[in-house]
Amino acid sequence: GRPYWGTAISRKAIKRLKQEIHAQTTSRWNCTPIAERAERLNPLLRGWASYFNQGPVLQIYRDIDIYTARRVRIWLQRRKGQRGTGYRQYPDQYLYEQLGLIRLLDLPRNRPNAKV
Repeated sequence: GRPYWGTAISRKAIKRLKQEIHAQTTSRWNCTPIAERAERLNPLLRGWASYFNQGPVLQIYRDIDIYTARRVRIWLQRRKGQRGTGYRQYPDQYLYEQLGLIRLLDLPRNRPNAKV
């Protein structure tokens, strides 16, 4: 086949990020304040997004945003001792505006900063 000169984020890198997000939102952290959890997740997400900002990242950023929001909602539900996913109790507006969780889709992407 022909050589491919484009860039793409590997499945392995996405899986590692999701594992780290999962580890940061387990019941182990139920005693920590809610705002502190968001403060710990934000540098992880921001750093990962700035490292992988080359190439087609829109769909991947969307998937990571959905996964992160789902994990935070589940963590908040379990923290209160409730079951379910928490979509009604914790809408996107609460997660992103009140908690301050960053949204990868709002970050600048595909910047031409590669050195050739």
